[in-house]
Amino acid sequence: MKKIEFKELEKLQNNYNQKPVQQALKRVLSKNELANLFDKQEQKPLTQFRFSNEIKTLPVANQKASGRCWLFAGLNVLREVIANKYNLKEFELSQNYTAFWDKFEKINYFIEAMDDFLDVEQDDRTLQHILKTGIQDGGQWDMFVSLIEKYGIVPQDAMVETASSSGTKFMNQIINVKLRQYAAIARRLFSEGKKDQIQAQKVKTLDELYTFLQTNFGTPPKSFDFEFVSNDNYQIIKNLTPQQFYIDYTNNMLENYVSIINAPTKDKPYMKTYTVSYLGNVVDGRPIKYLNLEMKDLKDLVLKQLMDKEVVWFGSDVARYGDRTLGVWDDQSYDLDKMLEMSLYLSKEDQLNYSQGAMNHAMLITAVNLYDEKPNRWKIENSWGDKAGNKGYFLASDTWFDQYVYQAVINKKYLSEEQKKAWEKEPFVLKPWDPMGSLAK
Repeated sequence: MKKIEFKELEKLQNNYNQKPVQQALKRVLSKNELANLFDKQEQKPLTQFRFSNEIKTLPVANQKASGRCWLFAGLNVLREVIANKYNLKEFELSQNYTAFWDKFEKINYFIEAMDDFLDVEQDDRTLQHILKTGIQDGGQWDMFVSLIEKYGIVPQDAMVETASSSGTKFMNQIINVKLRQYAAIARRLFSEGKKDQIQAQKVKTLDELYTFLQTNFGTPPKSFDFEFVSNDNYQIIKNLTPQQFYIDYTNNMLENYVSIINAPTKDKPYMKTYTVSYLGNVVDGRPIKYLNLEMKDLKDLVLKQLMDKEVVWFGSDVARYGDRTLGVWDDQSYDLDKMLEMSLYLSKEDQLNYSQGAMNHAMLITAVNLYDEKPNRWKIENSWGDKAGNKGYFLASDTWFDQYVYQAVINKKYLSEEQKKAWEKEPFVLKPWDPMGSLAK
């Protein structure tokens, strides 16, 4: 490694003195934030909330201070089906109910996973990854499906939000302390030749954390009455179970959907399927599985589903080129390279390979605008409440879509025969820290 010499510093300073744009920018930055200086006014006409093909959807929900976007987006898919069936103008499914079972299943998944690491070295990379990650609010599509198929769904008023379900940070910290304590005890018992005592420790930890979850979230209902007003008429359907509500009122629809991704990296050839080691929530639930497609093919499937008036669950990197107030994600609206006089471009492949990009948020696509029969902008139903964006809805430009959308969920009927055959093949197992194992929050 080469140290910096003082003569090099002098050269760098002389170079800076020859850059008038940067010296002017320094004056501007003395009283203005850097992030606010790059807007391109000429791009505004291309990011208007007008769409040639739109699905009318219910008002947005609000995940508040939690990382439950993937649950909100998944439940919003289901609520549209139920709302359309009964002509409901406002309706939400209980995110708290689904989040309770997600937390409980993740706790069990972590405890059971530790069985594979009782005798490995302390610095084993997979063990350290699992310990550092702990359990989070975030998740993936197949994790959502596993929860719904096992526990069903309930209307929001059957298990309402609590302060802990809407603000999960401190609760998660306590859970992860307890899980790491379990890992330490289990590994110590194994090293001391007391393997037969580990099961009792599992039972104790699971009981303590189930109690903790109920204290924070409330008690999940085993049955409920479905009350609603449709066409100004009050109706009630009594004594439904969550599993019955899901199966009967959505026709068990989730079994028909598959997850497709666009990961243009050399280690993931297109038309192959992938899974991620130690990524999941429900033990023996639906495994994580993706079919990797070129972006043009992913967008083609998204368009087919939208044109059939069905919303699309998708995952993207929302940390890039966004305006939360206006509700716009558009990489063409910001002129960083010219203003800073240096290139910041990384290809999508390089972003994935060098930890610059990964899927971190899930939402619904509800509309698209076609210009000369090609998409140029997409309408997004977010879960950040109606004060963000355009009454909670956002817009993504098509160029931003290409670069920062990584995943979409599509009904299998839209796949080509070749894609269906590719989907049926056994998935390649990725490492737990692969960027395709990132969680939507």
